[in-house]
Amino acid sequence: MKAKIHVYLKPGVLDPQGTAVANSLRTLGFEEVTGARQGKLIELDLSSVDAEEASERVKAMCDKLLTNPVIENYDIELSA
Repeated sequence: MKAKIHVYLKPGVLDPQGTAVANSLRTLGFEEVTGARQGKLIELDLSSVDAEEASERVKAMCDKLLTNPVIENYDIELSA
């Protein structure tokens, strides 16, 4: 089983990387860009085949290590 974890900053949290990306894109001529937010994607290979158990385990991984719950949200995508 594979897990994809999309991690992104919570609304209202300053995103200097996103601001820099948006500014750079506008400098390069992409004036239609009015803002950008940057996140990260974490991909895991899991030995578990039970989706419910895998989901709970990945949530625990996110809460304990992979994300900062104070400033980040995340979404989990499981596939066979």
